[in-house]
Amino acid sequence: MTENQKTAYWLEIKNVVGALQQVTRLIAEHSGSIQNIEHFSSGENVRLYLEIAGVKDAEDMQADIEALDVVASIRQVPTFNEIYGKRVIVIGGGAQVAEVAKGAISEADRHNIRGEKISVDTIPLVGEQEIANAVRAVTRLPRVKVLILAGALMGGEISRAVDDVKKEGIIVISLNMAGSVPKHADLVITDPIQAGVTAVMAIADTAKFDIKMQKGRVYK
Repeated sequence: MTENQKTAYWLEIKNVVGALQQVTRLIAEHSGSIQNIEHFSSGENVRLYLEIAGVKDAEDMQADIEALDVVASIRQVPTFNEIYGKRVIVIGGGAQVAEVAKGAISEADRHNIRGEKISVDTIPLVGEQEIANAVRAVTRLPRVKVLILAGALMGGEISRAVDDVKKEGIIVISLNMAGSVPKHADLVITDPIQAGVTAVMAIADTAKFDIKMQKGRVYK
């Protein structure tokens, strides 16, 4: 394994004090760096998804982890990036979200056929604080490259949340709606289907489209 190459593992460990510490200590002993970890409770055991980089001998590390008394099972699996790839997140009103998703999914399908891996996640929400919380949570999700805000009216705390998301390098596209959010977004597009298409084109390696050349523009 090269230094930057990630390997993913699905572990089931006993739900006892110090179990995770034993696993992470062994990973460190093999020069591994945990790049992503997700935790799933399952009765007496705990399931972990780990993405690890920097391990010199992945098979040796896996054997050592498997030998721990606290480990019920371990197996290597494809990384989420290999399976789901880059993520587009769509947040807003149900009708607008559905139309944006239609465009994004259709365009993602066109690029995924060529070997890309782009997935689209949506959530219809109402309420300024609820949407603002969801927008900020985007920065805590793995592999997100672009956020689309789809609604009829967004501003206030949502606009401040948009600024927070942009600081993390995530592209923000907004529908041309009432409120202050369009003034904070990287790009404003009136047609929801086109917004979804453009979002995918902005992150697809197989598309000849540079979002940097469009930032600050409004497409009616």
